[in-house]
Amino acid sequence: MPQIGSSYSLVAQRYAKALMEAAQDAKALDSVESDANELRAMLADSEDLNTLVSSPIYKGAAQASAMQAIATKAKFHKVTTNFLGVLAQNGRMDALADILGAFAARLSDIQGRVHASVEVAQDLTKTQITALEKALSKSIGKEVAVSISVKEDLLGGMVVTVGSKMFDSSVKRKLEMLKIKMGGASSNENILANPNSSKKEEVV
Repeated sequence: MPQIGSSYSLVAQRYAKALMEAAQDAKALDSVESDANELRAMLADSEDLNTLVSSPIYKGAAQASAMQAIATKAKFHKVTTNFLGVLAQNGRMDALADILGAFAARLSDIQGRVHASVEVAQDLTKTQITALEKALSKSIGKEVAVSISVKEDLLGGMVVTVGSKMFDSSVKRKLEMLKIKMGGASSNENILANPNSSKKEEVV
């Protein structure tokens, strides 16, 4: 049986499990889920926050202090606030986005939902996310919860990963496939031009 949130790193899965258990013990799962969703939105919208969590310049006390201020302003639950402090102290703040993703996947599994990771070229509105969830739910036959991450190098379209299956409709992928086809055509032309070429040069 595949591990919950297995598309994420082992570190992310371990911390996501710890956060889940802490939230359940405190009977604050709904609050922590809300905090996690807000944090993910912050990471998607704020370049400064991404720099704070990923840059080696900000480590330990500096990250802990900054995240404490963010948690206080956002009125996060004590479980969430303490968890962010532990991440900073352990030097794992750079894994925050993955941890939140793994947490969402674990939560979806507990709630009987399917979790889908969606990479897009531009961030989606809440209306678009809801429409996407409905479309995926209808296609898969189960309720689907999505997590969005912006990958500007996609150029357009989206890449949807559900479990071990990937559905790629990105412009980048289409361009890559076009290059492969053009490369194949070019090789075939070379063979036609050089009928005595070796078998090693044949295109299958």
